[in-house]
Amino acid sequence: MTGNRSVLDSRLALMQLSDSFFPSGSFTLSHGLESLAHSGQIQSPQDFQDFLHILLYQKVGSSDLVALLHAYQASQSAALDEIRQADLSLFAQTLIQPVREAQGKSGRALLMVARSTWPDRQLDWLADQISVGQCHGLHPVVFAVVGRAAGLEPSDILLAYLHSFVTGLCGAAIRLGVLGHLKAQLVLKAIAPELETVIAQATDLTLEDMWTCTPLIDIAQMGHQHLPQRQFMT
Repeated sequence: MTGNRSVLDSRLALMQLSDSFFPSGSFTLSHGLESLAHSGQIQSPQDFQDFLHILLYQKVGSSDLVALLHAYQASQSAALDEIRQADLSLFAQTLIQPVREAQGKSGRALLMVARSTWPDRQLDWLADQISVGQCHGLHPVVFAVVGRAAGLEPSDILLAYLHSFVTGLCGAAIRLGVLGHLKAQLVLKAIAPELETVIAQATDLTLEDMWTCTPLIDIAQMGHQHLPQRQFMT
């Protein structure tokens, strides 16, 4: 019975972490979508799917997930310096200041909720490191430590992060009028088979191998703060 309860708890934690209802603040991020929609560069479901594809393969799978996986492995072995290194490496890879700030705010919001939901010494340590400026607390790294504290396996935490990322962007696209609710479900179904490939890409990279190449999206994110009206942080 104890074993079954443990499996059930981890499954519920997986659903809880990947649910848009979980108050991590990630729903405030559009990752450049708002700017691109405002300028008319993303207008259709196909435009959005292409945008999502670029982000998954040329940013999330090549940087965010790499840091997440290394932070998770470090958390498993209680290698606290390596968790910090994953955070610092991802910070160095994230060149746009508003994106860095948004990742930090989202990470700290996630950490605040997680410390009361899954009490854990490493989460307390991470909060202390952030408070003294030794760690930035970027969302993927915090997500990794939270996932370990919640009892999730590596494959589960990677999938939970990707699911949360994709559904969050679909929600942003709906709010911006790029997608309707039905089209959003079709996009989720279409992109689902690619998530395994994105995860495989991340597992083959070291922290030193991390890279991103999304120049058009980067420019859109840099211009986001100049929009006359904004619904999102990025």
